Amino acid sequence: MSAPVQGLGEGPGRQRILGIYLNDHLAGATAGAELARRMVQEHGDTPYGAELRSLEAEISQDRRALLRLMPDLRVPSRRYKVYGAWVGEKLARVKPNGRLLRRSGLTVLVELEALRTGIAGKAMLWRALLSASPSEPHLDSDRLEDLLRRAERQMSTVDSLHAQAASSLLSAVGSPRTAPETLAGSSPAGDQGKPAGDQGK
Repeated sequence: MSAPVQGLGEGPGRQRILGIYLNDHLAGATAGAELARRMVQEHGDTPYGAELRSLEAEISQDRRALLRLMPDLRVPSRRYKVYGAWVGEKLARVKPNGRLLRRSGLTVLVELEALRTGIAGKAMLWRALLSASPSEPHLDSDRLEDLLRRAERQMSTVDSLHAQAASSLLSAVGSPRTAPETLAGSSPAGDQGKPAGDQGK
């Protein structure tokens, strides 16, 4: 006869695994929020600005939702993971992109792809917690469903922005009169150096 399946809060081993899982997602949420904030700073005055600002606000709200959820599940946040993710996002800015003094048009595509990957991971987190909610009284299934639907809308928005940016960039290839970075809404290196801030860290 098989042993009964433990709930999320039962047993030190399960609690340790849950702690690792949620803290890994918190680190990812921190990096995602920083990336979204930086994209608003650098591309906020482009045709993508309004949608990027909406995404940034929602991604920050989602991070706070996870932070509020963790104490309910008796999972403390690990500051070293959060800080490591914050630092990692800053270091990720120093990467080759085909330009020495200016951010290339390719940058916005890479950033949108990274943002899409983070949102997809977040959607899987909400889906995993939703599947565990029947046996865990501290998980609100209605709230998790709302968060999951919002993540799915965010992915659709990023997909649309990526398609627009790719079209603008690729249509400019080979044109001597149109700079791809202008069409893709990238900023000069002078703007790149502005700190995104560490609010809420």
